[in-house]
Amino acid sequence: MTSSRLLCSVVIALSLAGCAQSQTPIEAPATTAQLVQQPDVVVLDVRTPDEYAGGHLQNARNLDFKAPDFPTQIAHLDTTKTYVLYCASGNRSGKAMAMMQQQGFRKVVNAGGFKTLKDSGLKTQ
Repeated sequence: MTSSRLLCSVVIALSLAGCAQSQTPIEAPATTAQLVQQPDVVVLDVRTPDEYAGGHLQNARNLDFKAPDFPTQIAHLDTTKTYVLYCASGNRSGKAMAMMQQQGFRKVVNAGGFKTLKDSGLKTQ
């Protein structure tokens, strides 16, 4: 009986740990391509300025997720617009998306990594 309880406790703990580490879903490049064509969609590149300077999606605005004032920068954005976020892998854009949603943004999409988006044919600068 004790070993059963211990096993159940371990299973529950592992399940909760997995939930805490789950990542924000990344939108398919084809869907992202359709979204960025919309006139009211704002594309945010949340990589560093150096990464952004090395190439970025056409019309993307750079807001460095690692910058200390990132929360202040997003607080000045219009919460009613739709935002498409990307970074190098989807990790920072996922974290930025969660932060934005906590601040009341309702339409935020994690587009994933720049290389994947570029390789799928999205226009870059």
